[in-house]
Amino acid sequence: MSGKYLVTGGAGYVGSVVAQHLIEAGHEVVVLDNLSTGFREGVPAEATFIEGDIRDSATWLNPSFDGVLHFAAYSQVGESVVKPEKYWDNNVGGTMALLAAMRGAGVRRLVFSSTAATYGEPEQVPILETAPTSPTSPYGASKLAVDHMITGEAKAHGLGAVSLRYFNVAGAYGRYGERHDPESHLIPLVLQVAQGRREAISVFGDDYPTPDGTCVRDYIHVADLAEAHLLALGAAAPGEHLICNLGNGNGFSVREVVETARRVTGHPIPEVVAERRGGDPAVLVASAATAREKLGWNPSRADLAGIVADAWEFTRARAEQVNQ
Repeated sequence: MSGKYLVTGGAGYVGSVVAQHLIEAGHEVVVLDNLSTGFREGVPAEATFIEGDIRDSATWLNPSFDGVLHFAAYSQVGESVVKPEKYWDNNVGGTMALLAAMRGAGVRRLVFSSTAATYGEPEQVPILETAPTSPTSPYGASKLAVDHMITGEAKAHGLGAVSLRYFNVAGAYGRYGERHDPESHLIPLVLQVAQGRREAISVFGDDYPTPDGTCVRDYIHVADLAEAHLLALGAAAPGEHLICNLGNGNGFSVREVVETARRVTGHPIPEVVAERRGGDPAVLVASAATAREKLGWNPSRADLAGIVADAWEFTRARAEQVNQ
């Protein structure tokens, strides 16, 4: 059954892929984005685009919408430590305004792009939804605050909501891929080295208690992630706030990612070992058992080489467009 959905932050990496998946599923999509970090060309052509801020959501939300998928957040961990006020203002204040607009318009279904950064440094892995939440950055804390807000909104006002907590999203979906500026994620940074745009990839610490000494992280293909968001729309029940981790259940080390990129791209990709970064846990892997059970989510693109290959294809295609 088709519906009409508002996608906040739909000009960004994950939001644009989710918007495209919604369109392919036959839904009507309205993208709201202020383009502070997103890109106008990332909005699917079939979507209605509104350039604006989520604080003004009441201007566009009305009872014709069946739900909201919320991606409009700042997400740079390092920046959040230096500029915490920016993250509290947008991620928390902006979401508060969005929830008020939804309440006023009678729109009672929400899927929230949360983060496994809400857990901080885990006591055990894979991380379960029952794990203690102790975020180590204002970014993670702002997302956790929003999750608490959503829980209260669901109990008090009948909102049906699902929060999806995930770590590293990677890969590409057709013309939709990762293009942050500045870039901080490992796979696109490694591919920049393969392109010759960067001399080497920095490996922050090679003495962790892991098989090869480098940090281990969970990587999810962006298309698998998008499918989870669509499934979450169907799982949102009035008055309930469901929280699901999304992950592949096993991680890949930094060195595994670099070596995989070498094979996929055919480039040597030099690496330089640097000092550990503060607050970097050795292993971060999320359990997706709840998502499998409650959403019926079955990721089908867990192969690291496939994830890197999709990202590489997008990276090369974008470079060709820029050079034309």
